[in-house]
Amino acid sequence: MHALICGSLAYDNIMVFPDRFKHHILPEQIHILNVSFLVPEMRREFGGCAGNIAYNLKLLGGSPLIMATVGDDAGPYLERLDRQELPRTHVREVSGSFTAQAFITTDLDDNQITAFHPGAMSFSHLNKVAEASGVSLGIVAPDGREGMLQHARDFAAAGIPFIFDPGQGLPMFSAAELLDFLDLADYACFNDYEAKLACDRTGMRIEQLAQRLDALIVTKGAQGSEIHHQGGCTHIPSIAATAIVDPTGCGDAYRAGLLYGIMNDWDWTRTGRIAALMGSYKIASRGPQNHAPSRAEIGERYFREFNERIW
Repeated sequence: MHALICGSLAYDNIMVFPDRFKHHILPEQIHILNVSFLVPEMRREFGGCAGNIAYNLKLLGGSPLIMATVGDDAGPYLERLDRQELPRTHVREVSGSFTAQAFITTDLDDNQITAFHPGAMSFSHLNKVAEASGVSLGIVAPDGREGMLQHARDFAAAGIPFIFDPGQGLPMFSAAELLDFLDLADYACFNDYEAKLACDRTGMRIEQLAQRLDALIVTKGAQGSEIHHQGGCTHIPSIAATAIVDPTGCGDAYRAGLLYGIMNDWDWTRTGRIAALMGSYKIASRGPQNHAPSRAEIGERYFREFNERIW
């Protein structure tokens, strides 16, 4: 059976400015800001939450299906999906649009100026969950607003359990819409900031939100994660990475572990551990899809960390 991953496919264009923004932005002239930065270093990464989650789930031996929208410039990404043997049956090409992409400029102090163009992502509502077959679990990851609302309703109508993962898209939704998502979903996953924002917006404590779900997961970076389930809370420690290189995509790697554990009927401790392990692999590699441990390597490292065989 497949996991249907509804979310974005995107290009991340990352540029490095070999100076500091503060040397070129004059506070007293901010009302007429007109600056240009020479960025001799640039790289393009394959990203987007759906692509990142599917990539990591494939590493674990799972069977992901991506449901996403891309534009006329998607050729290199589609070719990559083919090389990775990730089906693109439900990747819709929207003519006359660009694939979603971020333009990120970083200075020597790690300050960032980012512009994000949603492009074809804005048409994600054209994809319907009912078009996919053999699906036993889903996830609604950051995507176009209408698409996220539609896919949550589609999963619920089809009786397919799913994870609600709003990510940076959470501010798009009202309190009533967030509560509706939680009532439709079986699971939800927030990072610590998103969890606080959800609580502030709904006026409810995290424990109250968790009561609407089978499980609510809150990730806290180096402090590990918490899985709220049946009135209790399981703490999952973080796993020390071999290097701290780039956090981009760590949350998506973690979510792939959640999907894998749920699909294989693992308990929440084991599920949280494999999720944390995937996050530790990702943070040691630059870019969201450049780490490539084999399934055997993942199993051996899990055994070294927890003295338990998982396959």
